[in-house]
Amino acid sequence: MSATGQFRYSEITSGQKRTLVAAALGWGLDGFDVMLYSNVQARVMTSLGIVSKSLAGLPNTFMLLASGIGGILFGLIADRIGRKKALMLSILTYSVCSLGSGLSTSIAVLIFFRFMLGLGMGGEWNTGATLVAETWPMHLRAKAIAVVQSSWAWGLAAAALVSGMVLSYTSQNWRLVFLVGILPALVTLWIRRSVPESEMWKQQKDAMPRSEPFSRIFAPGLRKHAIFLFLMNLFGLFAWWGLFSWMPPYLTLSVERGGRGLGLMGTTTLLVILNLVGMFPGYLCYGWVADRLGRKRSLMFYTLCAALLIPAYAAARNPWLIMIFGTVVAFFGTGFFAGSGIIGSEIFPTSIRARALGFTYNGARALSCIAPYTVGRVADKNGLSVAFWLCAAGFLLCTLMATQLPETRGKQLE
Repeated sequence: MSATGQFRYSEITSGQKRTLVAAALGWGLDGFDVMLYSNVQARVMTSLGIVSKSLAGLPNTFMLLASGIGGILFGLIADRIGRKKALMLSILTYSVCSLGSGLSTSIAVLIFFRFMLGLGMGGEWNTGATLVAETWPMHLRAKAIAVVQSSWAWGLAAAALVSGMVLSYTSQNWRLVFLVGILPALVTLWIRRSVPESEMWKQQKDAMPRSEPFSRIFAPGLRKHAIFLFLMNLFGLFAWWGLFSWMPPYLTLSVERGGRGLGLMGTTTLLVILNLVGMFPGYLCYGWVADRLGRKRSLMFYTLCAALLIPAYAAARNPWLIMIFGTVVAFFGTGFFAGSGIIGSEIFPTSIRARALGFTYNGARALSCIAPYTVGRVADKNGLSVAFWLCAAGFLLCTLMATQLPETRGKQLE
């Protein structure tokens, strides 16, 4: 800190910077691998003979189911052998399984690899968020975690660009898109060499060699917070996956049919705009908003705005309105996830932080696995515009759950 009490960027250590970069790369590349399927979903349906939207949603459904298992599993690993090693293992898992997705010859094989990919996907989020929360100073914690979360938007934008570029050269060979997904594995080489382990975790491990039981998450004083954080994430993740896992095929079908004039912009352009103009600043601004409004009120504000905006997006017919409403929905409906990592890191103690984040976020993500299937099922009968109203309801319930969470702004981690 300077003499005036203001923090200078030069006072951030090189280890803290590398930790932030590692967690951000891991989460961004996670988003890249995860969303490749949604971007080629229409072509996969044709290639593998999938005729219904509900069946096409199953790979994402099983991926989300596995993310809950992976979040808890890698949370245990991170609490026992370290945040850094768990982060590396999670990245390797989802990278290798992305390659396997491209080699799938049937819907069953594709579901298997997306399930395995979900294990790594679930593990990366809580290990990376925990590593940053324990490394960065309290007054910069919210902004640092928001930066990590914002990398998801870059990952989704990269997935849209790669998919668009590959399919423009070989429109029928969607498998090549997944082959690019193995590249994130190379990041683990740099993490192993350059990223330090959490000193807070090492000190806690020395003081308490035996891990605390998983049930500690539900100890008096933590139980209520854990339950409502879990429910908030559950409704928010249902809404997010229900909306954004179907947004690429929704836009693709609109472009191909020409019913809304979207061909002037193209699906890839629209997706990049949604990610970089909507999601990315939504994440970054959340850290600033959370430091001023507080953790609790910022969660309520973001999710309520998303709930009110989705019906307008679903009703839009003009291509520019679709782009504008979609971008604003992405800002609020995605940005609030930074708040889950921030408030969760500040609620739970170091000894169980990684697995608590794994349970409250990825456990909820596992139950939200019904979202792609449910939205697809409703869309088969009524169309995606009507099905997206389910997502608005999910964000509204998310707002109600956030009202029951504590305010943790200014909390110093032990």
